[in-house]
Amino acid sequence: MSELLKEARPQVVHITTPPQSHFEIGTQCLLHGCHVYMEKPFALNTEEAASLIGLAEQKGLKITAGHDDQFRHCARRMRKLVHDGFLGGPPVHMEGYYGYELGASGYAKALLADKQHWVRRLPGGLLQNVISHGIARFAEFFTDDPPQVVAHGFVSSRLLAMGESEIVDELRVILYAQQMTGYFTFSSQMRPSLHQFRIYGPSNGLALDQDQEVLIKLRGQRHKSYLEQFVSPMTVAGQYAGCSVANVKSFLANDFHPKSGMKYLMESFYQSIRQGGSPPIPYREILQTSRIMDEIFFQLRPKMHIPSTSPAAAAVIQKNQNCAA
Repeated sequence: MSELLKEARPQVVHITTPPQSHFEIGTQCLLHGCHVYMEKPFALNTEEAASLIGLAEQKGLKITAGHDDQFRHCARRMRKLVHDGFLGGPPVHMEGYYGYELGASGYAKALLADKQHWVRRLPGGLLQNVISHGIARFAEFFTDDPPQVVAHGFVSSRLLAMGESEIVDELRVILYAQQMTGYFTFSSQMRPSLHQFRIYGPSNGLALDQDQEVLIKLRGQRHKSYLEQFVSPMTVAGQYAGCSVANVKSFLANDFHPKSGMKYLMESFYQSIRQGGSPPIPYREILQTSRIMDEIFFQLRPKMHIPSTSPAAAAVIQKNQNCAA
């Protein structure tokens, strides 16, 4: 790896290997002067994530996480509305749903068939390889100290009937911090298999449906009398129609495809490198996502086989801590 970096001398490296190797490869790339785009999950735990970010800052390099769902068309529109004050103040409550269809892909079938599959050896198993997309949405708005976490996970009855008792595929999480709360659901069995996020403020709310690429404004005030039942459905229907038209326009402009968020994220990351600006995902947000996930897996530890940080990662982290001291 070191020889390859010396020979090729890339400016940017995209790391898409299994997460167990992210820390070691990311560290080598940064030490050789490369900016790093790290596929999710960013690292095995917060210690590794903080070490990578600290090294990037020390070297004057940029690093980001592949949370591309946050940069799809509707997700960007939602972010702008929140920042422009549509909620009427800071968020009060959030809800996220992340569905996963086990057995619907070759990847899932391989996971179920192979007891030594690399996903099974992650600290959070299947959950760690998937839920960072959903957790990152909450981390964006929990801007202060890490929220308190209450997590409940279990193996679905379907997997148990198949003789599978190690893969936790159902997860419910409560998040709370001061005046803000959140509720996150991950499910392989719930139908429809949703990918949605809702955020509520003191005046209004927003509902994002990633599958339909729809963003609905939720009006905080009710209409008088029967107008609530007559006008509100038509208003929501009009918003759905508007989203459909916007999606068609994006499609005709060749800017509507499953990975439009990844395209935008990568372009923004490269722009931050060229122009010296901030990376598209704040480091605080990457660390917040990691902290929440660490706490979830800690609480699920009795039900999961949790490996410790890899020896290579532990050695580098200890070295960095010694240097800081």
